Amino acid sequence: MKENFNYPSTNKRTNIKASQWIPDNEPKAILQIVHGMVEFIDRYDGFASYLNQQDILVVGHDHLGHGESVNHESEWGYFAKEESADILVEDVESLRKITAEKYPELPYFILGHSMGSFVTRNYLLKHSESIDGVIICGTGQNPLIQLKSAKILTRTLAQFRGWRHRSKLIDKLAFGGMNRQFEPARTTSDWLTRDEEIVDFYNHEPRCQFIFTLNGYETLFDLCIKMQDKEKLSLMRKDLPVLFIAGDKDPVGKNGQYIHDVVSDFNEVLSQPAEWILYPDYRHEILNEIGKEQVYHDVSEWITKQL
Repeated sequence: MKENFNYPSTNKRTNIKASQWIPDNEPKAILQIVHGMVEFIDRYDGFASYLNQQDILVVGHDHLGHGESVNHESEWGYFAKEESADILVEDVESLRKITAEKYPELPYFILGHSMGSFVTRNYLLKHSESIDGVIICGTGQNPLIQLKSAKILTRTLAQFRGWRHRSKLIDKLAFGGMNRQFEPARTTSDWLTRDEEIVDFYNHEPRCQFIFTLNGYETLFDLCIKMQDKEKLSLMRKDLPVLFIAGDKDPVGKNGQYIHDVVSDFNEVLSQPAEWILYPDYRHEILNEIGKEQVYHDVSEWITKQL
C-alpha cells in the first residue's frame, strides 16, 4: 500500500512531497530511497513494490526543486538561496526521523541513486550513526580540480545571469558527453538504460526534462566536492555496512572506474570492507535496466543479510 504525505523542508518555505510503501505483512526493515537528479520518487514504485513483497517498508521523497517539492514548476532545478547542499541532506534526515519515530524497532537503511548518492554520501559525513546500513547506487567521483573549476564557472555566470538562469553551457559541460559511448544512439538519453520504454517515458515526462538552474548546478558541484573530504569521511561510523552497486557501462561512474576509487576511500575508514557489485552491460539507472530484477533481488538479499 502506498501513502503520500508532506513534511516541511529545512528551507522553511517549501513542503516536501514524500511517499511510503507499506508491506501487507509485518515489516522487518525500512529502506529510505534518495532519488537522482531531474527525476522524482514515484519512478521507484516498481522497486518499492518488490521490496514490500520481501516485507521491507520503503519511504522516499521528492528532493527540493524536484517533482512536487516545489511551490511552482518554475522552481524545478532550483534548491535554496544559501546552504542548499546542507538543506538537501537535512531533508533526508527529517524524513528518517519521521519514519523512525513510527517504527522505532525496525533496522533502518538508506539507498541513494546518482545525485541521490552524492546527497547520501554527504549524509554519511553527519548522520552515519542514525542508520544501520547504506546502499550507494550509480555514484561518481570526478577529480576535485574539475569540480572546483565547474563551480567557479557557475558562480561567474550567476553574477551576470542570476542564480535562476538555466545555462545550456553548464548543462552541456556536465552531461554532454554521457551519451558518447552509445553513439549512434536512438535518443539523447540512451545512457540511462537499455530499456527503450523507460527512456521514452523519461524523454516525454516534464518532471524529467528541465535544465538545472545555476543554483542547482552549484549545489551539485558542492555536494561532489564535500563528499570527497577524507577528513570528514574518517568520522563516519566505522562498522557501518556499505554496499556499492552500479552498471559497468555507466558513464557517471566512468564504467566502473570511479566505483573502485570510492570503495577504496571508504575502505580506508571502515572496519569491515564495503561490498560492491558491478552489473555487466547495465547503464546508469540499474533499477530501471533490462534485468533490473537481479538488482532488486541483490538489494533485498543484502538488507536481509544485515538483519
